[in-house]
Amino acid sequence: MKKTYSMPKAKTQSAKRSFSTRCTKVAPAHTKDAPLLHNDHGKPITRRDFIAQGFCAGATAFAGASVLSLFANPRKAYAQLSPDLEALKQSCGIATQGAGKIPFIVFDLAGGANIAGSNVLVGGRGGQMDFLSAQGYSRQGLPGDMIPSIANPDTGLSDFINTELGLAFHSDSAFLRGIQDKLALTNRANVNGAVIPARSENDTGNNPHNPMYGIHKAGADGSLLTLIGSRNSDSGGNSMAPADLIDAAIRPTKVDRPSDVTGLVDTGDLVGLLSQDDSVAVMESIQRISDMKLNRVNTQISSDDVLKDLVRCAYVKSADITDRFGDPSTLNPELDPVIVGDGGIFSAEEFASDREFQKTASVMKLVMNGFAGAGTITMGGYDYHVGNRSTGEIRDLHAGRCMGACLEYAARVGMPLMMYVCSDGSVFSNGMIDNSADGRGKGVWTGDNSSTAASFFLVYNPNGTPQLIGADQSQQAMHQQLGYMRSDGSVETASTPAANNVNLLVETVVLNYLALHGEQGRINEVLPGNSLGNANFIDSLTAFAPIVDGQI
Repeated sequence: MKKTYSMPKAKTQSAKRSFSTRCTKVAPAHTKDAPLLHNDHGKPITRRDFIAQGFCAGATAFAGASVLSLFANPRKAYAQLSPDLEALKQSCGIATQGAGKIPFIVFDLAGGANIAGSNVLVGGRGGQMDFLSAQGYSRQGLPGDMIPSIANPDTGLSDFINTELGLAFHSDSAFLRGIQDKLALTNRANVNGAVIPARSENDTGNNPHNPMYGIHKAGADGSLLTLIGSRNSDSGGNSMAPADLIDAAIRPTKVDRPSDVTGLVDTGDLVGLLSQDDSVAVMESIQRISDMKLNRVNTQISSDDVLKDLVRCAYVKSADITDRFGDPSTLNPELDPVIVGDGGIFSAEEFASDREFQKTASVMKLVMNGFAGAGTITMGGYDYHVGNRSTGEIRDLHAGRCMGACLEYAARVGMPLMMYVCSDGSVFSNGMIDNSADGRGKGVWTGDNSSTAASFFLVYNPNGTPQLIGADQSQQAMHQQLGYMRSDGSVETASTPAANNVNLLVETVVLNYLALHGEQGRINEVLPGNSLGNANFIDSLTAFAPIVDGQI
């Protein structure tokens, strides 16, 4: 059962604390786009270093697939050719129905963001509400008078727990505040989630965090592209993909701005000289004339029928492209009134001035509408142990708004969504407090610490709240937190296979994606040789009952 508790006010300098803290002047906050410099780090050298420390937002190079591969398995036909060409369209592989799997989006927070404790609550063996020690929460950036185990004497409930999204967040979580800023109150009841305590290396893109190739192996695909990502890398993000899952044929196409999206399809000069309908009619006529000529000749090649099919399909595919994408508003997120403008998720002003919002909108537009099967959004500058708490709060809030935008867009277009959030390593606090307005009276991030790391995922279901596995609340709590932490706020590395192995963390995410379709039994087919264990153990690593029956 979901419970919502009141949001606490930010702590002020005059707030009285229940335990002693060091009173040291903290560094001023960095803005959400300012680069981060660390005395304890070397100068940034690699591209990943520059992204993690916020010196660049993402690559600008474009890597695309071949024209023929872009249109292999579309999920939906957004328009229809003339009846005599529909059968040919099917034979050419331009299906009216495609993969039909749940859209999947990864948020890759480069640099080692805080997830556990100050954002998503992580507890002991009993789940999120099996509270850690005060020292454990302090390590995760929460002072003693903001820890979730404290009860309000007037209500007997903690003011520092919010389960509005099913998954328990700290009620002053910057992620949560950002999500709430973009996700309508009425849509929050259809969200639930799970957290996975799991170590990963600090400040490196070499963690094989990215699960997108595995998600494709589970069946995700799109009508234009299979995978997309905001970075021009093998994974599409900052972190790597597991080497044994990488398939060069479906390497993610770089998409991080509206022009990348609109540049995916070129319908030629005919659209513009003629209307979209007339352009399609001309292309259809060209196909018919070509077909008649092909039937009159023999190419004298042993594969005569194959050659003729290639020519026929080239023309009918061109007609289909123009039919579906001749209208530029079909793809352009900036022209989608659900995304931008009065009543949109982003105002025109904030969309025009914020590159992260443009990046998020571009990826979610393609994924949620079935043009791509899965997408990665990399956000840089999350190596934020810079002598204050405020910089991390500002950046976490920004990431939360981007996450909330994806959930809200899923709700508005009536599609389910699995959204996964990961980061390379994490941070810790030594207990010093940042009492500035943006620091909110929380612990200053002191340095990197992989032992406090975690990942989480949220699921939106347009048909109701995703249901946790388990006959009662205690069993459901064990499925909402897959693994656990020690009392001191560090990951118990023996709690799950994923806890100390990022490759197995990816396998766990793919398992949960399959389970949302009722297909967890396919895990050995999708990931042969996986290390998740026998059927009973696999069940213990699964959070939710199916929200769709194989297809959507």
